[in-house]
Order: sequence, then C-alpha cells, then structure tokens
Amino acid sequence: MNVLITGASKGIGRAIALNMAANGHDLALCARNVKDLELLRNQILNLYPDRKVFIKVTDCSIKSEVLEFAAFSMSSLGSIEVLVNNVGVFTPFRILEEDDDALEAHMKANVYSAYYLYKKIAPQMKERGNGYIFNICSVASIETIVNAGTYCVTKSALLSLNNIMREELMDGQVKVTAILPGSTLTSSWDGSSISPDKFIQPEDVALVIEQIMKMSNGANVDQILIKPLHGQF
Repeated sequence: MNVLITGASKGIGRAIALNMAANGHDLALCARNVKDLELLRNQILNLYPDRKVFIKVTDCSIKSEVLEFAAFSMSSLGSIEVLVNNVGVFTPFRILEEDDDALEAHMKANVYSAYYLYKKIAPQMKERGNGYIFNICSVASIETIVNAGTYCVTKSALLSLNNIMREELMDGQVKVTAILPGSTLTSSWDGSSISPDKFIQPEDVALVIEQIMKMSNGANVDQILIKPLHGQF
C-alpha cells in the first residue's frame, strides 16, 4: 500500500514510517526539517532497498504547504491507501498564561492539517472502496490536563473530526481509527529523569496500527487508548 505520514521524522511518526516500510508499504513523508527527513529516508532505503520513499519539507500549520504535500504524495505514489495524521504541536501552558495566538497555532497544526488532507485524499479512497485513516490524537483528547489546556482543546477537536470521518466513509469501506497515546517517549521528554521503560514507546503505537491493518474486512477499531502501565506523567 501507499502511505502518507505527517510529522514523520521523529517520535511516533518515525516509528510508524519504519514499521510501514518493514511491512512492504511505500511512503510519502513530511516534516519541517530536511536533514531529519533525509536521514529517515536513507535509513529506510538501507534496510529495505525495494521501498519507495518520497519526502517533502512541509510546515503543516500552513495550508498551502499541506495541500502541496498532498498533491506531491498523490503524484509520486499514484494513490494513497493509508493516511496517518500524526503531526502535532504541544506547548505546555495554562490558557490564562499563554499568548493570544496559541489556540490558532495549535489548531492549524493539530486539526486543520488533518482536515485538509482528509478532504484531498479521502474522496479517492471512498471511490476505490478501500483505505485506512489513522488520526494520532492523545489522552488529552478525553482528559483534562490543566497545564496543556489549548493542546487538550485541539486534540479533542481532532478526535471529533476523526469520528465524523468514520461516519462519512464507512459506506465506502474506508476504515478510520483514532489512536490516543498517553505519555510516550519522544523528544518532548528530553532531559526527563523518568526511566525510559516507564513510558509508552513510539514503536508501540506503530505496532497497534500494524495489527489494525491486519484485521478482517468487516472489522474497524474506532478508538484505542494506550496508557503507561503506572499512569500518566
């Protein structure tokens, strides 16, 4: 299958990209840092020389760049069978203490990018009668985190968008799943004194997606919540 992943150069997105390549899928990947994207592409091609990997530097908070990446991906791969809306922005502030433009910045990256890609890619999936959309939401989609108020608002919005996608696409045999990870060992936790084995690993999220894609045609996982064994940090 052909897979599009946003925010693919690090953390969860990177783990999903590597897992998809290991399972024989071709990739269109975006992130803001070209060096990180090139390193990932080279790693994938060294491990799996037969894979096709297309990369494009993209700021997913900018509509025109998101649309350009969508067009680039469809042109490069011919079609997109799997859409992974992974990109996300997280700035830890209480709403009353943050800048006035914080909500807009979070919405553009966390919600609008998924909305634009959905509108560009889902119609072809529905017309073909197959496809997968994975929206990487968060525990913050369903829980209140006081020091991440705006993040909670936007991740809740992404979960709502996910549910609308599923209802709109089920007649077209397109599967839509929200993934809600808790504390996951990504660069956001650099410098933390918490033991790495206390976290969810990015590879755990990738494995969940892999297993969902192996399920029978009649099965859809609407939403899956993954938390650290000993609770959130």
